[in-house]
Amino acid sequence: MSTARITIDVFSDFVCPFCYLEEPELAALKARFGEAVGIRWRAFELRPEPAPTLEPDGDYLHDIWNRAVYPMAEERGMTLRLPRIQPRSRLAHEAMAWAQHSDPAMADTLRSALFRGFFEDSLDLADPVALVNVAEGLTLDGTSLEQALAERRYREQVLADQQAAQALGIQGVPGLRFSLNDEHAGILEGAQPRRQLLLAVERLLDLMD
Repeated sequence: MSTARITIDVFSDFVCPFCYLEEPELAALKARFGEAVGIRWRAFELRPEPAPTLEPDGDYLHDIWNRAVYPMAEERGMTLRLPRIQPRSRLAHEAMAWAQHSDPAMADTLRSALFRGFFEDSLDLADPVALVNVAEGLTLDGTSLEQALAERRYREQVLADQQAAQALGIQGVPGLRFSLNDEHAGILEGAQPRRQLLLAVERLLDLMD
């Protein structure tokens, strides 16, 4: 049974560098507050079909990476490279939903591996074979994942997450929705600095005392 007093729903996309850059900040938050804070990563496709994907070598991506991504990555001690491809991300989200159901203890590890694979090695997130290979590299059941992806077993869960984000008015990712004892307590959009996250949680905990 969860003992979390505050829950943070993190709506994110695997093709969003700022979502990957938020991982260590959220890990630090969890380390600071322990079981008092629960973190749930949820699906948010930035460019679902039929929206066009971004041009991998286009000016837009080069500009935002040079202005924002690379400086933030250096600040947070992370290695990111502009991916050579811009795939759809829905299958990667379905793979995460599968992991959350089949092996919850490994879900965080798989999420980090998918982020790292895309932003360091241009992993094709839309290729089920590539996703299965990543899972098997983590000793997860690749055959089970392959079947789940082929059957679209977790597609409705992914779509439900996106509908929840839409209902909350979240338009950018990472989108962090804070809940206090299951009651809505606010939203932050975009990659937040560690200090901002710590202050937000401290203020909510103060409201409970």
